[in-house]
Amino acid sequence: MITAHPRTFPAFRWAVGLNAAYVIVEGVAGWLTGSLALLADAAHNLTDVAGLLVAWGAAVLAGRAVTARHSWGLGRATILAALFNAIAILVGVGAVTWEAVQRLSDPVAVPGLTVMLVALIGIAVNTGSALLFMSARKGDLNARGAFLHMAADAAVSGAVVLAAAGILLTGWDWLDPAVAIAVSLLIAVTAAGLLREALHLSLDGVPFQIDQPAVASWLLQQPGVESLHDLRIWPLSTTRTALAVHLVWDGPDPDAFIDQVTHTLAAAHGISDVTLQLERHACDRARGAGDAMPPTATIRHV
Repeated sequence: MITAHPRTFPAFRWAVGLNAAYVIVEGVAGWLTGSLALLADAAHNLTDVAGLLVAWGAAVLAGRAVTARHSWGLGRATILAALFNAIAILVGVGAVTWEAVQRLSDPVAVPGLTVMLVALIGIAVNTGSALLFMSARKGDLNARGAFLHMAADAAVSGAVVLAAAGILLTGWDWLDPAVAIAVSLLIAVTAAGLLREALHLSLDGVPFQIDQPAVASWLLQQPGVESLHDLRIWPLSTTRTALAVHLVWDGPDPDAFIDQVTHTLAAAHGISDVTLQLERHACDRARGAGDAMPPTATIRHV
């Protein structure tokens, strides 16, 4: 049975609350001052809120019981949400970039000090949000992703601070749209990766963090395994992965073997839902031995 990680829920609540509040502050400040750099960073932080909500939703959905109508649960909603977020991000980035390019030829004066102060708040918010996931990041892939995302965002806010400092020192107002374009390109690269992975997962692709040949090699090295076929690995959500395989196996204790394989797949490869089909030893099957081990199937949720 898959269980959620309740210890991360307070971290998600605080991170979503802090970043949502900051998006409002930064968006209003960018609108009032005419700073595209602030607006671009506000759009970026809005995607952070969406990303945190997706991660939070994935953690909640991971603990939901299956139903007769949804035998794998509702984890796939997180993949669809990631796909939607990626498309929305790219549309927003395109709009900001288009406006920034227009302003490069006719820069608008912006108050550098205000921009700097707002961006400094962003550094504090993103750094604080990253620290919320510090303790959970080692044992929870979902929390680790949130930690890395927030840490990277603190660096992006730092770039806005540098642009504001440059405006104060040089009076070059074109730095604001230039930084807006740079931030937008950074977001576009991240969003493109998100879109690629979301499309991959939505088509039942093997999750990028899992090496299928390595998993097959490990299975073949297990005691009693002679060969395997029909190995399938696919995503159930952005945090859950399933595996099904037929193993030609000859051993004394199928239950112990199944327990060992399923727990190791979960611990070493992050594959939480495992279905094994144990088949007769190839030699016994060829002889048609009546006392050969009958096919055994099991599914384990770790």
